[in-house]
Amino acid sequence: MTEGILHQHRYRVDVDWTGNRGTGTQSYRGYERSHDIRVPGKPVLAGSSDAAFRGDASRHNPEDLLVAALSSCHMLSYLHLAATSKVVVTAYSDIAEGMMETDASGGRFVEVVLRPTVTISTTSDAAKAEALHAEAHHACFIASSVNFPVHCEPRIVVEPA
Repeated sequence: MTEGILHQHRYRVDVDWTGNRGTGTQSYRGYERSHDIRVPGKPVLAGSSDAAFRGDASRHNPEDLLVAALSSCHMLSYLHLAATSKVVVTAYSDIAEGMMETDASGGRFVEVVLRPTVTISTTSDAAKAEALHAEAHHACFIASSVNFPVHCEPRIVVEPA
């Protein structure tokens, strides 16, 4: 990207509430939190609120999607940096966990911890592979957009020879 030039990117998402049981929001317990999330040209995501907030546990909730966005953004930033740094990644998986706190005034995320396990080739530098996680964190657009800490606890595994 050229220094000093601002590039804008727009992301369209259509959200349609599907939880009207016939009486709308006449009562707090009288409607479902179900909704469909549509991004043009992509499969529909079935959404709801978390089961703790009267939602459908079988559907994706916004909290899960936020943690997933942070995890996948970090992974994609990391894979890019690995490729440009001559670190050959052969597998990547993450067990990410977000912590949200609620009180009488609402809720907020207080942290997300990413725990990626990255497998690299025997010809790759394990120390460099680990260090790339800090760069990936700073390169991740989603992590740069949230107002709570995102921690990364990577584990590097070297492929058996």
